[in-house]
Formats: sequence, structure tokens, C-alpha cells
Amino acid sequence: MAKRTLLMLSIILLTCSLLFSGCVGQNGNELNAVQTDVQNDVLYQVSTIDALLEGLYDGEVTIKELKEKGDTGLGTFNTLDGEMIVIDGEVYQIRTDGLAYLADDTMLTPFAAVTAFEADEVIVMQEKINSSEVAFMLEQALPSKNIMYAIRIDGNFSSMKVRSVPAQERPYPLLVDVVASEQVVFEHEDVEGSIVGFWLPYYIEGMNVPGYHFHFIDSERVEGGHVLDYTLIDGTVSIDHTTGFELLLPSDDDFLSADLLRDKGEELSVVEKDD
Repeated sequence: MAKRTLLMLSIILLTCSLLFSGCVGQNGNELNAVQTDVQNDVLYQVSTIDALLEGLYDGEVTIKELKEKGDTGLGTFNTLDGEMIVIDGEVYQIRTDGLAYLADDTMLTPFAAVTAFEADEVIVMQEKINSSEVAFMLEQALPSKNIMYAIRIDGNFSSMKVRSVPAQERPYPLLVDVVASEQVVFEHEDVEGSIVGFWLPYYIEGMNVPGYHFHFIDSERVEGGHVLDYTLIDGTVSIDHTTGFELLLPSDDDFLSADLLRDKGEELSVVEKDD
């Protein structure tokens, strides 16, 4: 395995009271406890979204290594072979048949983001609400737009629209072209399951997807995919405030010579949106 380059970006909260009540206790004991907890709130990421958009689909990190960094998250697999969802410490591969397969520890990923999920707040949803309304509600609930959030939505969905993409062969096409011509879309009705993903600040552009990025798997762990649209009947929304960021960059020749300066904002919008 090629030698890897590790980039650590630490995001420090200037005001601890923004996310935690009672930060400072007698003799500073409570503050020390909070600081210790914050060290665990790290988003661990393999490669960058711009690299994936550029068609860099060869993985260096194994699923076993990824699971050691977090129990919740998303990504894709070597050669772009389907959608990845990480939930409850297990990694599933959603292929273009729409089905979920438990990923082998030896499989590789070219892009993934995971965290050790611990909910800082839980919102109970008791009324039918669509994905746009959920997005608006969540943004109003976030205490700051300057840190990262891992989000998990468990519930009953009257509709769930997801997609997956097939494995690619060299020379790899751009991701936007794969999605435009080869993505397979599935529409489920009256399904119970979980949405997993992130809301990330807009300064993360180029490294990951700013705003929301979600993947879905049903409660039986049978089917799922990259979320395009949904309607939630009822459920719970769990939010994990995440203040640390660790980025592992590839070191192969493809990455080192890739054009990562090219503006890919429009391509990312096409890749993420519901057509």
C-alpha cells in the first residue's frame, strides 16, 4: 500500500457555551470533561470530493481501517462500485440492483467520511414532512453554521428516492458523466429505515459536499442508496456536533497529477441533485 499523507485540520470552538451548557464547573472539572469529549468528535475523511469528481476511483484505505475511525458515515467503493453507508458500526455496499451487501473488511474505498456518532440532540418528528422541509427545519436547529454535523434520521417514510452507480473501468470518466448516463434510480413507498449523513459548512467546498449529503438503508438492511428525495411520516432526527476534521489524502500518481484547481461546483450540484 502506498505511503499516505495525513492532513489534520482542527476546528476549535471559541465559545464552549454555544454547544454545551455548564462548561465551567468548580475547579474546572466540567470544562476538562467537555474538552476530552470534543477530542472524540472528529470527522475522518478519505480523499476529497473534488478528487472523486475528477474520476479518481482507486482506493487505498480498507473497510477495516475505515471502521476503526468511525461507526457512522457514507462514501463509495473501489472503482466507484456502488454507494456506501456506514451505520451501527457496519459498512454496506448498495449496488445498482438497489440491494445492500455487507462489505468485506478487505474492500477498498477511494472516498468516505465517518465519525463516532454520539447524539448531542434528538428531535422527535410526529408530522408528515418532505425532505425540503426537513432540511429547513434542521438548519434552523443547528446552533452554528461554522462547525460540522453528523445526522441520522430513523423513521417511517411514505416515499424514498435513492440511486446507485456502477463500477467503472479505466480510463475513468468524470463522476458527473457517470451520474448523467449510468445512475440507477429506485423509488420506494412506505419503507422504514435510516438516513445517515452530514451537514457541512460551505468553507468545506472542494474537500467534501457543503450542506447536506445523505445515504439511506432500510431497517432490514436489504436496500438503500444515495438519497435524492424523501417524505418522512414520523421518526427521530439525531444530531452529533462535530468539531474535528481529519483528512487522509491519497499519494498515488493519479492524485498527485490531478487537476484539482478546476472549479467543479456545477458538477457537484448535478451529481447531488434529484433530476
